[in-house]
Amino acid sequence: MLCNLNILVIFASSLQILNNMSQLPEKTVERLSQYRRILLKACPKEKQHIYSHEIAQLLHLTPVQVRRDLMLIGYSGSQRKGYEINKLIHLIGEIIDSKEGQKVALIGVGNLGRAIIRYVNKKNSNLKIVAAFDTNPDKVNKEVSGINCYHYDQLAKIAKKEKITIGIICVPTEYCVSVADCLIKSGVKGILNFTAAPLNISDQVFLEEYDMITSLEKVAYFSKENK
Repeated sequence: MLCNLNILVIFASSLQILNNMSQLPEKTVERLSQYRRILLKACPKEKQHIYSHEIAQLLHLTPVQVRRDLMLIGYSGSQRKGYEINKLIHLIGEIIDSKEGQKVALIGVGNLGRAIIRYVNKKNSNLKIVAAFDTNPDKVNKEVSGINCYHYDQLAKIAKKEKITIGIICVPTEYCVSVADCLIKSGVKGILNFTAAPLNISDQVFLEEYDMITSLEKVAYFSKENK
């Protein structure tokens, strides 16, 4: 499950690029994040160049798709050596990261919420969950993996004070819409919804929705023996 939490990194990258390079398609943004991650993790330190077919193989894509994505950000490799790895990592970072980083609020400190806090703050230096919110008195005014958990009624105040730009919703489905409304009124620019409730919000706020059950049912369909 934690592997799928990389969706936050992809989502924030999408939000940043939409602010600066609106011509990039969302799927390209997702793949750029994946390219950087795979280059950082899978390439030996002594390896200095990589070909499009090598990147494609690592991510189960086509070399043509990789070349198209990199052409969209203005980078082309050489036929003899391919792409310079460090240069490509740096370029992707310049495009999808913000210089000052982005602050994130998480609403709903259940098992999933706690897992997200631990994972994101450990894995990504440009994105930081700086505050968590809940209504459970057993969680409020305590720390969750080093992050303060506030009562939900302080969301607007804390979001504005901390200049939070992204909100993650991990609450029960019936509260999803009201939480999203509160986040928007608090000035967030992007929402990542981990509930099964679909949201209909302003185009001024970037929305990414991740339904774990739908993803699991998709996997189940393609893993059936007698399709």
